[in-house]
Amino acid sequence: MPAAPRDPEYGNGPAGEPLTPPVPLASLLADRELGLRHLAGPAAAGVHGVHASEMPDPSPYLLGGELLLTAGAGPADDPDGYVARLAGAGAAALGFGVAPVHEEVPAALAEACARHGLPLLEVPPRTPFSAVARAVGRLTAEARTRELRRTTEAQQALAAAAARPDPVPAVLARLAASLGGSVALWPGGRTAGPELPDPAREALSALLALVGREGGPATATDRAGGHHLAAYALAGRAALGTATPARTPGDHTVASVAAVLLTLLTAERPAGAEAAALTRLLLDGDPAAALTPGPWYAVHARGSGDPLALAAALGTVLLDPHEGGVRLLTDREPGAQPGWRLGVSAPVGREALAAADAQAGRALQRAEAARTPLARHADAGFAGLVGEAEARAHAEALLGPLSPALRETLRAWLAHHGSWDRTAAALGVHRNTVRQRVARCAVLLGRDVDDPDVRMELWFALRQE
Repeated sequence: MPAAPRDPEYGNGPAGEPLTPPVPLASLLADRELGLRHLAGPAAAGVHGVHASEMPDPSPYLLGGELLLTAGAGPADDPDGYVARLAGAGAAALGFGVAPVHEEVPAALAEACARHGLPLLEVPPRTPFSAVARAVGRLTAEARTRELRRTTEAQQALAAAAARPDPVPAVLARLAASLGGSVALWPGGRTAGPELPDPAREALSALLALVGREGGPATATDRAGGHHLAAYALAGRAALGTATPARTPGDHTVASVAAVLLTLLTAERPAGAEAAALTRLLLDGDPAAALTPGPWYAVHARGSGDPLALAAALGTVLLDPHEGGVRLLTDREPGAQPGWRLGVSAPVGREALAAADAQAGRALQRAEAARTPLARHADAGFAGLVGEAEARAHAEALLGPLSPALRETLRAWLAHHGSWDRTAAALGVHRNTVRQRVARCAVLLGRDVDDPDVRMELWFALRQE
């Protein structure tokens, strides 16, 4: 099924790979070698990639943010529906190649692009679609290099600020300058950067209170008053907030480094409660007594980011960097982190940390196999049952909410590895009918049918009928 559309400003980079700024449409239009011409729709957009297709509906194959190139066969019969589907899938723009199919861009297509707010470009006959793709690739590489350089320089500047005689205000001022916005430390009200409008200031205060409370998330984001807002939990229920008029892919990394530095600079003890736990472990030799009862989450992670920044984002300093990844232990429920792929255990007490570590390892394997940023431990469920009678009872209990028609559709969809088109052909129905039925199954079962473990359990259950 189609992946979620990209964030229009960030892009959803795969785990282990830094997010890259989009290529401005204006940069492509300014390339005289390409000779592209803007015809309709907005003149500004961010392009994350190029895809060429002559299908009537290429939207299932888009991630979002693409410049879709076509010679005109796809939109020929239904220009408005074609453009509506592209806009709904998050396409950045449509490039129409004139000749050999069309001598000029159809007026109906230009009207549809204007109506649905999708930029329309004319690609001249002398410009191969591959040349457009190469130009986007080159501009993307240049943008990534600039962003990596900016992020590295900002990290070095923050480290230098932390070494100054009055390090906390120095780090805050350097962070505000690096992000081109405003920052705040909570509690205490220390700030740096331009004064925020009231809506942004009030929303940022709410975020800081959210991540600073006991049991709150490690990070939180919002948007208000024309600003992008983010908050990061520090030690001792403190929090760091940022507010920027615009955001770039490296902002999260820069802010995470600042959060680590501020955690060390503001903690009453060098490493907070975790340091006390480790001291108890060394003195008493009892792992169970070293930590609070919990619940605790074990996390396995792989990526190219800074492990310390990851630990700060997850609200912990209990980390074990090693070749091939990082292991962490946190008392905050982990969320997905840019540049990392995470496997997260079930919440456990301190006496079950070894089991949680194994759960996190298996969850990371599932996340990597499914190419998702985060996977959580799931109970063995049907795969752990033994005995025919128990298996049938479990299957009936699991599939009980589904009608025979829904069971038949779900069985065919799983048998065809989630292919909408092949399932529709096997059942003799429209692909949209398959989509609706599978979505209905997910609602009735209360399960994520995109989870490989759930699919396996459902498949075994359906085989018992």
